[in-house]
Amino acid sequence: MKDSPQDRALIEAAQAGDSKAFETLLQLHYDRLYRFACKWCGNPNDAQDITQQACIKLARSLGQYRFESSFTTWLYRVVVTTAIDWYRSEERHVHDDTEQLPEASTHPSEDSSVYLQQILKKLESWGEGFKSTLLLVFAEGLSHAEAAQVLDVKESTISWRIHQIRKKLSLLNKEAG
Repeated sequence: MKDSPQDRALIEAAQAGDSKAFETLLQLHYDRLYRFACKWCGNPNDAQDITQQACIKLARSLGQYRFESSFTTWLYRVVVTTAIDWYRSEERHVHDDTEQLPEASTHPSEDSSVYLQQILKKLESWGEGFKSTLLLVFAEGLSHAEAAQVLDVKESTISWRIHQIRKKLSLLNKEAG
């Protein structure tokens, strides 16, 4: 992904202290940030919190953006790190309320949102990075190289994670019958 000339001009102006340019930049990208946060956590209210925290981080760290990767890639990275930080802080403050969730479906056609949340929860148990990798590559359509930039890992790590996700999900589907 390459930055648009409009984005580049807004970024440079915002880095120089133009608050209107920063506001415009946020307006242009806010929906993307929120959509990704919503996919990451599965809850619109929590996604709103994550997105707001990400916007605060963006305001504080925009001066560090150096145009080495696309701005969108950098934005995803900010949202991913914010979401992970948010999740860890929520984990300390909230007890597991999975008992209150409806029984999860084993087939996507039965209830796709519950099924997706079940898969995302399973990915979290497989280790750091699987959930973010899945969302960036499949839900957001990033290439393996772009996802690697966002997550600050090698492209081969992304490819390996995708392979592992497919393999494990295939086994889960076979077990579900």
